[in-house]
Amino acid sequence: MTRQLIAGLRAVLLATVVLGLAYPLLMTGFAQVAVPGRADGSLVTSADGTVVGSSLLGQGFVSADGSPLAQYFQSRPSAGDWDGAASGGSNLGPSSSELAEAVASRRAEVASFNGVPESQVPDDAVTTSASGLDPGISPAYAAIQVERVAAARGVSPADVEALVEQATHGRDLGFIGAPGVDVLDLNLALDRAFG
Repeated sequence: MTRQLIAGLRAVLLATVVLGLAYPLLMTGFAQVAVPGRADGSLVTSADGTVVGSSLLGQGFVSADGSPLAQYFQSRPSAGDWDGAASGGSNLGPSSSELAEAVASRRAEVASFNGVPESQVPDDAVTTSASGLDPGISPAYAAIQVERVAAARGVSPADVEALVEQATHGRDLGFIGAPGVDVLDLNLALDRAFG
């Protein structure tokens, strides 16, 4: 019995050292060499070198009281207020009256904030994603925000549209997903171009 206990403890200790320490350190080192940016969380830095976010996670561009900032493009709504620890959807289904009320309320808010009719507000402007942390929006959602951002920054809409075009990416591999606009990259480009 004692021999079996000692053998079992040795196996647990060996597995802990190999699988819990050596293997993760080896893979972390390999990732740092092979893809250093991704290994560190795909962090995005501003012009002064300050980390401002991750290209993989959406974030809110809001004031201290939670109001959206007019000079920035807004992300999709987040079920967890863009908190990575609270990632996840609302779990409300299509027959949920609570979801219908939330979407109607968001649609009215987005339309009012951007000065467009509610019929022009795209679905991604009023619905959260499964993760609640999408880093991008549809070109249609970006398009309804151009006039507001241009007015808030005192620049021409054409200048803002040019930056939107630069931040727009096509489908992955040419056929997967939908075209999108990276909101963080776009807002950083706005700050670089117009201060």
